[in-house]
Amino acid sequence: MILKSTAEFHAWWAERHQAGEFSVRRVPFDALGSWGFDPLTGNLGHASGRFFTVEGLQVRDGGTEVWAQPVIHQPEIGILGILVKEFDGVLHCLMQAKMEPGNSNTLQLSPTVQATRSNYMKVHRGTSTRYLEHFTGPDRGRVLVDVLQSEQGAWFWRKRNRNMVVLATGDVPEHEDFRWLPLDLVRELMAVDHLVNMDARTVLSCMPFLVPEDSAAPTADPFRDALVRSYRDRPATDGRFGPDGAVGVLGWFNEAKTGIDWTARLMPLADVAGWKRDDWEITDESAESFRVIAVEVTAGNREVARWTQPLLDPRGEGRAVFVARTVDGTLRLLVRARPEYGLMDQVEMAPTVHLHAGQDVDAVREPFLRDALLPGGGTTRYDQVLSEEGGRFHHAGTRYQIIEVGDDFPADVPPHLCWMTVRQLTDLLRHGHYLNIEARSLLTCLASLC
Repeated sequence: MILKSTAEFHAWWAERHQAGEFSVRRVPFDALGSWGFDPLTGNLGHASGRFFTVEGLQVRDGGTEVWAQPVIHQPEIGILGILVKEFDGVLHCLMQAKMEPGNSNTLQLSPTVQATRSNYMKVHRGTSTRYLEHFTGPDRGRVLVDVLQSEQGAWFWRKRNRNMVVLATGDVPEHEDFRWLPLDLVRELMAVDHLVNMDARTVLSCMPFLVPEDSAAPTADPFRDALVRSYRDRPATDGRFGPDGAVGVLGWFNEAKTGIDWTARLMPLADVAGWKRDDWEITDESAESFRVIAVEVTAGNREVARWTQPLLDPRGEGRAVFVARTVDGTLRLLVRARPEYGLMDQVEMAPTVHLHAGQDVDAVREPFLRDALLPGGGTTRYDQVLSEEGGRFHHAGTRYQIIEVGDDFPADVPPHLCWMTVRQLTDLLRHGHYLNIEARSLLTCLASLC
């Protein structure tokens, strides 16, 4: 069934909430069933050796440990895939109403396929992943996007997922938890808190056709017109507003990566200093960062109706902001080369500012950026709280913002920052390990403003 309007969508959405039988409750670690702590390392893992483990992460600088924490280690590559098809000349996405145990609101709008390798190989001995055949094997549809992308480098160890967009070439059987939505409607739903999930946002950001061709017509909105030009144009530059062309951008990025002096490695969870474990949680002794908890889950429409698992539970809400400025009629975003200990390549392009749960603007090093984040520091063009991965994180939300600044904002910025157009960033999304998960989410948020 095709949903053509927000009213039709919300009617279906309310129906899926009413039809579901969902519950999530905290349990002690000894109620985790097939999960347990290794007696030698203290690592928390599944009896099958699959899914993921909670281990320790150690960061060293000059041979000395400077930081250690728990981290989720999930070495397998999952599939995040959106099936698309044209109806009456309009591109539609097959989206899913999916329950995840960490979602603050139970159901969120998810990709057609959102599955770890352990899940779609049925290690859980449950039912098959719906529509998987469109993304794997010889009978899959026409592949439009296929790229490995990272996830949170602060909470995962070198986690990657395969982001895919596939054009359906034949009839697609319908299921009650899935609906075809016009791409414009999906973009419109980005204006609702905690609705479009993280996995859908990252796949959407990789779509080269996320912004429709007919959006190029000028309007009476200068910000929107500058944004559309930022999607379309390859800019010239005077040097103050970022490098011109791919070679210049990659040179800036490679320079940032070569400046990294620290190293990171996995370590036994039992050896992580400054953290403690009791029957119910693993937490930092200062209770400022995050904790690891255990939950028991019931979900009648999932591949397995009941299971237990650990979740990472952040203490509070994060914040991710792209600062934007119009230059010669084209919008530019201030991009940060951001190191994160769990990233495979150590550094990726990130939002101008990313604050983890528990941090406030005082944690921003640059005074001119702190000022931009304060009330009155700029014009807020996008401001929604969106959820992070509900399959691994418990009630993890980030406040995503696009803040436009004026000509009084510095053009010359420190070397770890760079002015870039949206076109420069989206060109890089054809490849993995350039833009981090928060930057990709914000690009999807930005597209909703066109």
